[in-house]
Amino acid sequence: MPPSRTSAAAQSANFSTISVTFLGTASAQPSSTRNHSSLALCFGGRGDTWLFDCGEATQQRVQKSDVKMGKIRKIFITHTHGDHIFGIAPLLAGCLNGAGGMIDGMVDSRMEPADPKELTTLEIYGPLGTRAFIRSALRLTHTRLDGRYVVHELRFPRDPPGGDYTTLPPHRCELPGKNLLQTPMDDVQWGKGIWNDVYADDLVTVSAAPIEHSVACVGYVVNEQPVPQKMDPSHYLPHIKRNKAPIAYLSRLQRGENITLDDGTELLGVPKRAGRKLVILGDTYDPSPIMPLAVGADLLIHEATNAYLPGIDPATNNDDTEEVVQARTTSRGHSTPQMAGRFARLIGARQLVLNHFSARYRGDDDVNEEAKTVMDAIKGLAEKEFCGEVVCARDFMTLHVSR
Repeated sequence: MPPSRTSAAAQSANFSTISVTFLGTASAQPSSTRNHSSLALCFGGRGDTWLFDCGEATQQRVQKSDVKMGKIRKIFITHTHGDHIFGIAPLLAGCLNGAGGMIDGMVDSRMEPADPKELTTLEIYGPLGTRAFIRSALRLTHTRLDGRYVVHELRFPRDPPGGDYTTLPPHRCELPGKNLLQTPMDDVQWGKGIWNDVYADDLVTVSAAPIEHSVACVGYVVNEQPVPQKMDPSHYLPHIKRNKAPIAYLSRLQRGENITLDDGTELLGVPKRAGRKLVILGDTYDPSPIMPLAVGADLLIHEATNAYLPGIDPATNNDDTEEVVQARTTSRGHSTPQMAGRFARLIGARQLVLNHFSARYRGDDDVNEEAKTVMDAIKGLAEKEFCGEVVCARDFMTLHVSR
């Protein structure tokens, strides 16, 4: 059972657009052209925005982008390295009208409205330590909020049962979250569990799986629910008119319902086609545990921290080779463009977006020729392994995920 399930009956029948805006594409250290890791997933029609990771200064990147702070409803953390989580406390304060000056034992009327339903609740998902980090950051900075937040932790089998890594009491605005345990995989080939449907509603589901890094790390798979195909009313209208049935039956048929008319004619609802699938990985040198969930991705976002670029990257060592760079990158828990391309090919992805670049790879390749040469070379390395579309992410880039 997912921790929450929201009815979408009052919302649009499907998302008109799904887009990804990259707020930070740097690895480890920010630079003048790349910020720490974060991206925003925006759903057209419903208007929700979800963040994946929240590195330092993410709040400022949101303010400089077209992403709306007030639309952020969920934050998914891949792992608790600082470059992926340091920005979450100020981001929460920005989303929930935070301020300093909370005094323990005193009730602030701004935080206790007559109707608690008026408060925004922001949901956060992440591995063990996410809850403790946020609680500590908010309480020790005496931050008060005008809304509520809840942290659901994706627990690994090796995690201590029930442990939160903190003895601090919950923040006044923190609601009780769930500790989500893995579902074992039936296929012994993988030997690892997954977190199935950690969130689900009528329009979208989110599942997760562990991916290999230097610390506990998670990759997320966002699946749009099956979408009705376009209806041909002329196929149904003669039968509806002959039976003097309500014209409103067309709406039910469009939703996929089957209808039996008075004369016994059965009208089959419009069949649905698969929705869009997005795979968003954290840092990894081996994402294979997520493969069963990721097959057939429309969009794969995969890190490509380091690359072997002789004659292009001046930081290339004389004794470097492609194998040496891959071994060094892997030893630090990261991937090369070729590794990303191979995984994209394995899961049959339609589009690969390379992300999480070393600070030495400038992110202004749209205006800087030297940076463009480097990023084109990185893209070319991935294209040697993957024949689909490859894009190198840069800060403030927005991609639309087509059907």
